[in-house]
Order: sequence, then C-alpha cells, then structure tokens
Amino acid sequence: MSTNVTNLLYLITIVTFILALRFLSNPAHARRGNQIGAAGMILAVVVTWVDIGTTSWWAIVIAMLLGGGFGAFAARKVKMTAMPQMVALFNGVGGGAAALIALAEVHRILPEAGRPKIDISLAIMLSALIGSISFSGSMVAFAKLQELIGGRPITYPGQQFVNGALFIGAAACGLVLVSGVQDEWLLWVLIAAALAFGVLFVLPIGGADMPVVISLLNAFTGLAVAAGGFELQNNVLIVSGMLVGASGTLLTLMMGRAMNRSIANVLFGAFGQVSAAAAAVAAGDGSATVRSASAEDVAVMLAYAHKVVFVPGYGLAVAQAQHDVRQLADLLEAKGVEVSYAIHPVAGRMPGHMNVLLAEANVPYPQLKEMDDANPEFPRTDVAVVVGANDVVNPDARNNQASPIYGMPILNVDDAQTVVVLKRSMNPGFAGIENPLFYNPKTVMLFGDAKSSIEKLIADVKTL
Repeated sequence: MSTNVTNLLYLITIVTFILALRFLSNPAHARRGNQIGAAGMILAVVVTWVDIGTTSWWAIVIAMLLGGGFGAFAARKVKMTAMPQMVALFNGVGGGAAALIALAEVHRILPEAGRPKIDISLAIMLSALIGSISFSGSMVAFAKLQELIGGRPITYPGQQFVNGALFIGAAACGLVLVSGVQDEWLLWVLIAAALAFGVLFVLPIGGADMPVVISLLNAFTGLAVAAGGFELQNNVLIVSGMLVGASGTLLTLMMGRAMNRSIANVLFGAFGQVSAAAAAVAAGDGSATVRSASAEDVAVMLAYAHKVVFVPGYGLAVAQAQHDVRQLADLLEAKGVEVSYAIHPVAGRMPGHMNVLLAEANVPYPQLKEMDDANPEFPRTDVAVVVGANDVVNPDARNNQASPIYGMPILNVDDAQTVVVLKRSMNPGFAGIENPLFYNPKTVMLFGDAKSSIEKLIADVKTL
C-alpha cells in the first residue's frame, strides 16, 4: 500500500474519531458515536496490518483475537454498575501498551549504528514515563472501585517526599537517555520508578475522587499514545492520542469546577478522611434529632404527591437499584405523579455514570435533569427521594464557610416540601463531614440497603 493511500485512510479514521466524540456529547446519540469510533478503529487496524505486510502476521492475529475476545466478553458480561472499573482497567492497559512500545523501540533502535534523533528519544522517554504512571495508577483506581482495597485515602508520613523522589528519579533516567547515553537498562529503571510512582500517587486519593483520577489518567494515556505515534511515525496515533489527552484534561478540569475544588486538592489533599467530629456524629452524640420513617409511611407520601424527584448517588450504584427505582417511578406515574431525576455532575463513580445506569434501566432521557435544570424544580417538589447520595446534597456547601465542601455546587433538595433519604446508616459520606440535611425537620430517613428499601416501597405503593 502506498504512503499516500495509507495517509488518506488514516485521515478517514481520524475524522471518525472526531465524529465519535461529537456524537458522544449527547446521550441520545452516544450509541452511534461508539459505533462510528469502533468502525474507525477497525479501519486503522486493517490499514496498519496491510501496511506492514506479512511481518509477524500470526502474532497480530493472536493479539487481535485475545484483545477482541476479552473486550467483547467484558462488554456483554460486566454490569453497568461495574463499568467505571472496566474503564479504569482499559485505560490502564492503553498506558501500559504505550510503555511497552517505548521499550520495544529502544530495544530496536539502540543496536543500530548512530545516535537516535533527539525527538525520537524524547518521545520514547515520555511514552514510557507517562504510560507507566497511567498503567499502575489505573490499576489502583480499579482496585479501589472494585473494593479490593479501601476507598479511604491511604497516607503515610513523608509520602509527598517519596513520590517526588520517585518521579525525579524516573525523569532523570529519561533525560540521560535523551542526552545520548545508549543503555537500555536506564529505560527499565525509568519504567520501574514510574510504575511505583503511579501506585503511590493514587493510593492517597479517596475512592469517591476516582472519577477525577480516571479522567486524568485517561488524559495521561492519550499523551503516552501520542508520544508513541511520534516514535512509530504514525499520524493516527498522534491525533487520536491528542484527542484523548485534550478531552480527558478538559473533563478533569470540569469535574474539579463542579466540586469547587482545585485539581491539586483532589490529587494531594487526601480528601475523604473521616474527621473526629464526623465520627462523633456518626456514633450519635445526642445533639441533633433524626426522624426515621417506615416504608409504609414513605409509600403514602409518594403515592399522594403531585411531583416526586429522585436524586441518585453512589449508594444507588453500589446497591444496583436502578431497575427498582424505575419500577417505583412507573407505579407513581400510573397514579398521576410527575416524576423526574436530578443528576449531580459528580454523582456516582464517574462522569455520566448515573445517566448510564438509569438509561440502562430504560428511564426516559427527558426525565433526567442536570443540576442547573433540576434545582429550580425543587421548590415545587412534594417529595425529593435521595437514594444513596450524601455530599452532593449537603447544605453546608452553601451555608457553612468552615466546611471543606463550602462553595461546591449541590442539588438543593432541602427546597422540596419533604425529603426522604435512603441510607444504610448515619455514617458520614466521602467528605467525612456531618450533613445537616439529615437533621432538617422536613427530612425523614429510611434506613437500610437502597435496593431492599425500594422493593418495600414498591410493594407498599401497589397496595394503595
């Protein structure tokens, strides 16, 4: 295949990736965006395969069967509630692949006569460094989301010093390589240090901040892939990598803005450690009164309301209660109740997670209200049902300047006539702080697993 034809087909692939991003911006067209992006990737793989000729074709076939088979299996078998973990895993694999390509290129180039060009050496160094950090960091994010390790920040004295030393050591090895020292072991040391840095970098970050971390590491993977494109002189890798890097960076900044926190605070603040005050509140110090209600009482409130708004959170995803919420909503609508869903930008385990979970339960798109559209609706809402959400409905974000979440945009559920909170216990949320909403006179608590509680509400609403 001629170079011009290859570049033309790669250009078509690049256009499909851009169109895929455009369609993914709207939930109604997201499936089409995925299909367009997949078609572009198939074209890129085929063109690359043909372009390299018969070299190691059998190895490529085996790799395609293994990777494609695993991807197809995961897409069909992994539950929607576990999708964030799969995204973190796939993202890490991309970064690891970029690091392996860098290692392979060094192994191929160094025996050749002459010194590698500085731009190629720099691309190899960046690809190995960023890709290794993305791989190991994403594996830790996966483990936190999968609850293989604790979701709370894991800290130790001097962690920033250790992290800084690891990163500087890895970067120093890369700079020595770029300067012209042709020793492959330097890249091995760089990769080992970067892998260790990725692990220690993510461990101190709380589990509920994993959406931001995943997005940032996704941007890292994109940059590593783009650097790999310079190594291989492959335009489609350069452009697609930069698309991922730019979109991941933008999404990271947008999520930080949605929480009114700087990215530095997310990454280095160990946000989410339970404070002593929060622990006292969780234990119950008698200073405030919580009203609890039975499922029968809440069912009566819902069945005779004019407008009900469900506010899904992390607890809904953990309990896998999206289908039950939809069933309850259908029962209420059959009784003439107006139902909608208020979605906070950082609710769930990753951006758009709540939208995807509810869409998987066939909740109509028009009923999904983003925060800016949902907040004006609360004053005319009879019952706001908070399902597993905590910090994103905490009024302290508006009223208490001493609160660590002060200034964070929240869903104003306390403007509703009645608030029903479905929660396992009075344990503090991710921020580790008290939530005054739970002690508001208009709030009632329905304690228990979200799925079980909603199943009881369904049974009781049916009898009314």
